[in-house]
Amino acid sequence: MVTFLSGGTGTPKLLDGLEAAFSPAETTVVANTGDDIELGGLFVSPDVDTVLFQGGDVLDRETWWGIEDDSHETNAELMALADAAGLPTGPQYLADDRQTAGRELANWRRFSGVAEFMTIGDRDRAVHITRTSLLDQGHSLSEATETLADAFDLEFDLLPMSDDPVASIVHTPDGPMHFQEYWVAERGAPIVEDVEFRGAESAAPAPGVLEALSEPVVLGPSNPVTSVGPMLAVPGIADALAETTVVAVSPFLGDEAFSGPAAELMDAVGYEPGTAGLAEAYPFADAFVLDEDDGTSLEAPTVRTDIRIDDSSDAERVIGAVEDALERVR
Repeated sequence: MVTFLSGGTGTPKLLDGLEAAFSPAETTVVANTGDDIELGGLFVSPDVDTVLFQGGDVLDRETWWGIEDDSHETNAELMALADAAGLPTGPQYLADDRQTAGRELANWRRFSGVAEFMTIGDRDRAVHITRTSLLDQGHSLSEATETLADAFDLEFDLLPMSDDPVASIVHTPDGPMHFQEYWVAERGAPIVEDVEFRGAESAAPAPGVLEALSEPVVLGPSNPVTSVGPMLAVPGIADALAETTVVAVSPFLGDEAFSGPAAELMDAVGYEPGTAGLAEAYPFADAFVLDEDDGTSLEAPTVRTDIRIDDSSDAERVIGAVEDALERVR
């Protein structure tokens, strides 16, 4: 049995090589929900969906989000309609009093659907409509995720980190913004002063998460701050990791992130940006998988390989290194 903590694109890329070392039937993936938003009334769970589409073999592996060859007619029509009506474009975060009204799951993550700032495909949208409808029927996010996982014939178990609302809020000189606004709309350009996981202190791990964390855990090459950080902020998860065997795959080559704003975000929250900061970000890690060209020295056992993942053969190579690291510290 093994459990992967997944956020962003790094861990889903790693999961492409899962079967080289692990049985999917004995694997659980716990996905970050700090990036979730409500957009135009639809509940969107990007990190859950990337794993959902990866496991269902429909993921767009060029972008590592959305469904391969999806159409975008609804999104295009929303933009055209806003232009014709003279409505504003870009992220339109609903007012404070609207953030705490309506569906609790959407607290502090609510955006207008006018000129939809995230490009959502039409097949992708069907997933969000189904999820939102299940939530409106009274199902939990965990139950909705299980239903969707069955629909996509996932061979492994997929759990959201929590059924409670946690919002990753990036603080900038111009004020706070949800991570989706910072990364999707602003392309990561604003200076980051701090990162807040709003709601985490009152959230609880979703059913099955703590049980899954009693097995050996793999932290894939995801952003330590906004992909893994929201999970660690939920009470009980970091404590569970401290009691089990954990292997972390670096998302860095030295001081450089393989993708995304990981280094800038590490610096903003007080960690040394790059591989050297991983030991502080993941104090519970028993071993690390680092790139063979990364000269960083860590005190914990280290397995080195080429950790760049461009295709499934790369993923299998890194999964092999993960298996080696687990064997060293079990």
